[in-house]
Amino acid sequence: MSEYIDGIAAELKTRFAGAEIEPLTTIYLGGGTPSKLGPEGVRHLLDRLRATPGISVQEGAEVTMEANPEDVTPEAAAGWVEAGINRLSMGAQSFHAVTLAWMHRTHDVDAANRAMSAARTAGINNISMDLIFALPSDLERNWDSDLSMALALHPDHISLYGLTVEPHTPLGRWTARGEVAEAPEERYAAEYLRAHKFLSTAGFEHYEVSNFAKSGKASRHNSSYWQRAPYIGVGPSAHSFDGSTRRWNEREYEPWRATVASGADPLGGSEELTVENVLAEDAYLGLRTLNGLPVTDVDTDVISAWSKSGWAVLRNDRVTLTAEGWLRLDSLAAALTTVRSH
Repeated sequence: MSEYIDGIAAELKTRFAGAEIEPLTTIYLGGGTPSKLGPEGVRHLLDRLRATPGISVQEGAEVTMEANPEDVTPEAAAGWVEAGINRLSMGAQSFHAVTLAWMHRTHDVDAANRAMSAARTAGINNISMDLIFALPSDLERNWDSDLSMALALHPDHISLYGLTVEPHTPLGRWTARGEVAEAPEERYAAEYLRAHKFLSTAGFEHYEVSNFAKSGKASRHNSSYWQRAPYIGVGPSAHSFDGSTRRWNEREYEPWRATVASGADPLGGSEELTVENVLAEDAYLGLRTLNGLPVTDVDTDVISAWSKSGWAVLRNDRVTLTAEGWLRLDSLAAALTTVRSH
């Protein structure tokens, strides 16, 4: 733990010490399982961040930490709050014991309930919960039941992720051998639309393709990504963006650790965005949020066709996709990019 935190501090010092950086408005500890650091580890990590010359944290900043439910004990939650954590993102995934075992999750069905209670008692009043859908039918997971059980815990925010089969993973190998049958597209769509209706009825705003929030509880950090705001990423495989260039760190832990320990920048690669890149990103990121995109003269025909199909809504010269449209996000964004680039 100390080695990792020392590495983060070393990277911060190498890349940003003395730099003039706008005060941070959001901090996100994630992309792994930072709750494994425990309260002391998280406190040390954030203390080292705040102590880096040139870096400051704006008062009232959103400070999120991803957590496994089994890590959220009363003692840990109290320590995280003391360290400055004010938003928690919990990977509940499911409330079905067979599914949790199949996913190799180490928490039981009631762990999210215990975690939610501990976090609320500690004073964390902004809690997000991850759920996964489109699971293999052999598991016999009831999607409505999972949604109901999640709502019973009164989260402030819910993120949904459809199970995807990636090559070179255990799931990819099981699927290739015929041991697991991937959910058909029809059920993927049905469960996504069911969640949209279920959660919207419960008072959540479906503000982004995968995210639902109670009033005032949308993720400020993730919303910045979707608006193409600059961000800093530190740690193995972390990505950064300054408005025109993307960079990423060494992917594996040991090369990253050795590099930062030597006082060097752990740069793994970078790319300068072209005009075409920016055009494509603007379309994709804008269409994935409820805020939508401003409409241009060249968009008229394609957006009119989307509206007739029930995939989009045009309001005040802005186009916003419906839940049905979000199921087609990739293809619709690509179509709009093609129209705008000619």
